[in-house]
Amino acid sequence: MDLVTFIRDIPDFPKEGIVFKDITPLLADAEALRYAVDQLAEFGIGKKVDLILGAEARGFILGATLAYTLGAGFIPARKPGKLPFNTVGAEYQLEYGTDTLEIHEDAIKPGTRVMIHDDLLATGGTARAKCDLVEKMGAEVVGISFVVELGFLEGRKKLEGYDITSLINFDS
Repeated sequence: MDLVTFIRDIPDFPKEGIVFKDITPLLADAEALRYAVDQLAEFGIGKKVDLILGAEARGFILGATLAYTLGAGFIPARKPGKLPFNTVGAEYQLEYGTDTLEIHEDAIKPGTRVMIHDDLLATGGTARAKCDLVEKMGAEVVGISFVVELGFLEGRKKLEGYDITSLINFDS
């Protein structure tokens, strides 16, 4: 299945000069959604994944589904002030600014095997922050999965040494 046909470009979002890759058409199509989840799960099989960590908001959608499919738990990484319990956080650079992600301080135990999932790999800042959070908790990042990768932004450079997969790669 050609998942590229389910990705919609939104020019100048969230700010001028950015072309947002919208995965909602993929999510709305039952066959494309099933195919994407199956492909992401295939990557996780054999990694003995204990938890999937996904960042808000789109990382929650397939991240939780992927956790269910792999028989793992799910950890939400959220923006500051959104989680109700004590948190730990990591700041990161976006292609258009900075942001922070937080998880509950008791969400990940040392030695836990964590797969990170997000909808898109751009500059690698968000994914690197999630890796830092996992490792700060004494856990191991066993893989990182994305639906879309903007290869021309070279986000993989910030993630060297990690096992990474993406279903769609835009090189330009």
